[in-house]
Amino acid sequence: MNRRNFLTRATLAAGATAFGGKTVVAQAAPATNTAAGGKPKFKLKYAPHFGMFGNHAGGDVVEQLKFMADQGFTALEDNGMKGRSREEQERIAREMARLGMTMGVFVASADFGAVNYASGDNAMRDRLVNEIRESLEVAKRVNAKWMTVVPGRYDQGREWDYQTANVIETLKRCAAVCEPAGVVMVLEPLNPYRDHPGLFLTKIPQAYMICRAVGSPSCKILFDMYHQQITEGNIIPNIDRAWSEVAYFQTGDNPGRNEPTTGEMNYRNIFRHIHGKGFTGVVGMEHGNSRPGKEGEQAVIQAYRVSDSF
Repeated sequence: MNRRNFLTRATLAAGATAFGGKTVVAQAAPATNTAAGGKPKFKLKYAPHFGMFGNHAGGDVVEQLKFMADQGFTALEDNGMKGRSREEQERIAREMARLGMTMGVFVASADFGAVNYASGDNAMRDRLVNEIRESLEVAKRVNAKWMTVVPGRYDQGREWDYQTANVIETLKRCAAVCEPAGVVMVLEPLNPYRDHPGLFLTKIPQAYMICRAVGSPSCKILFDMYHQQITEGNIIPNIDRAWSEVAYFQTGDNPGRNEPTTGEMNYRNIFRHIHGKGFTGVVGMEHGNSRPGKEGEQAVIQAYRVSDSF
């Protein structure tokens, strides 16, 4: 995924949350299948990102959260959360707690230009572990359970299996930091053909093998179905085969990387499948709007209504 163009969302349960030494007690919303705006809540936790509904809600992040919740969305994704000020992170977290929304992924570690996780360099490995430690502070602040990790580029001058061993060892050390915090690094395979040539991690079977080798509940797969439709297709069978290691999904139709129903993918069947398997996590809406303005934003909402009608 192109991290510079898309933002993510956040997970917060209603309850007591600490902000800057103070305890904020969020009032739990009553158990209901209807959003405050009168719209039915979606069956799955689809997560818009900031800016997706800016024409309706304006530029303020809290107003955007309110609009999302009123439309029946129960989660948020914000790739750029780590780059926000502490004050804004806490403001977002408070509002999400009040609305009963779940925090999805933010980007914890992603360098698209360097051979880092695959390098085996000890100084680089220490730097990456520290990067994860810093990200855990953000996760705690916004009550996030998942953080995205993209394990960098591959080295064209080194045998592939040595690089794989280096990635596994580095992730083991990162996972050891995440486990006590109860936070999950989700590894995202990205397509090498249209968006991200030269990256180490590209396929779901590859990510599955690495997660099994790391052997930690804090190292799982982010299954971005847009990327995998391009790289390998076979979406539902790969979901089933990798299921034990999949912790998070992202969407985007192909071609175009816009909302479901705009391309070749049958998201209604895919959503029915993962819902039927008992998935209760977040499905990040990491895509653009196929049309501009308010009309385009309503088209996104309607696309998820259609795809969620199973």
